[in-house]
Amino acid sequence: MNKAKSTTVDATESKKPRSTGSVTLRDVARFAGVSSATVSRMMNRPEAVSSELRERITAAINHLGWVPHAAARALATQRTGTIGAVFPTVSNEHFATAIQELQEALESAGYTLLLGCSQYDTQREYNQIRNMLERGVDAVVLVGESHHPDLYPTLAQRGVPFVNTFTYRKESEHLCVGIDNHKAFFEFTTYLLNLGHRRFAMLSQTADSNDRAWARREGVRDALAEHGLGISAAHMAEGFWGVGVGRKLFSQVMNTPQPPTAIICGNGTFAIGAMLEATRCGYDIPNELTLAGFDDFEIMSELPIPITTVSVPSAEIGRTAAKMILAELSGERWPASVECDAAIIVRASSAPPPGHQAG
Repeated sequence: MNKAKSTTVDATESKKPRSTGSVTLRDVARFAGVSSATVSRMMNRPEAVSSELRERITAAINHLGWVPHAAARALATQRTGTIGAVFPTVSNEHFATAIQELQEALESAGYTLLLGCSQYDTQREYNQIRNMLERGVDAVVLVGESHHPDLYPTLAQRGVPFVNTFTYRKESEHLCVGIDNHKAFFEFTTYLLNLGHRRFAMLSQTADSNDRAWARREGVRDALAEHGLGISAAHMAEGFWGVGVGRKLFSQVMNTPQPPTAIICGNGTFAIGAMLEATRCGYDIPNELTLAGFDDFEIMSELPIPITTVSVPSAEIGRTAAKMILAELSGERWPASVECDAAIIVRASSAPPPGHQAG
């Protein structure tokens, strides 16, 4: 008679992880030699657990390949660990930089960033925010102050904290972090006035749903008004976005009876487009015409004629927005909005107007 073969189980077999889909919090606790409550506490409030226990539990999680169930965790903590953010576009270098800094800061605090792109459409932005709220985001990061009329009431009704970025107004009733766009362009225009320019044009981004573009345009107008000057309708050109649009707007303002001696561009793509078109048309920059821009995209300093511009501290804006949101979520009221400094970067594209004699 054949004897039944005896089966021995190696001690390591019992330690092998199950399919990650079937691993539970209890399995992690058993493997780490702690209670389920300790694992839960470590996941929800890591600072409440000793470093030795955190290391043991983390090792167990990594070994077993356990992924916490988001819905269950949200039910227990009333938090999903996600932050929503809607930016107008990700093709803007400064927005992309801010998003990266925002994500890294939030990730280090245990949060996941959920990103939307509105294409400067307030209805689309509102729809995206509503979808994020339905998924339980804990807070929201926005760009600018101008939004769909129902957005602020919706956030207030849900009790969801938010911050407006890339904008700053001292009198704003909402928490914001960014530059004072009006002040930045007032000072920028004053710099060009001090060079001797008196005939200005502006390539402005459409301001219907963009409060930053409106503030920049008004900053230019107010600076000129202080000197008894203004911009004619023919020299105030508006467009949506893009290098190609910048080229067209440049041709539009230059094809006038008295063309400007200085052109101020309301965004970086307009400045790049204007410079490319000016070069194609044979304008002598800056001896014949001054071009000044905004955003300070990297390419603006690498063009054959580098562009004088207003630089925006986008990385600082992203980091600060994360700090403000995290403070709000921890129950600490962030004390006030934060103004970041805009810097005028003078390069080869700006000079006094032709024939100007220094006073």
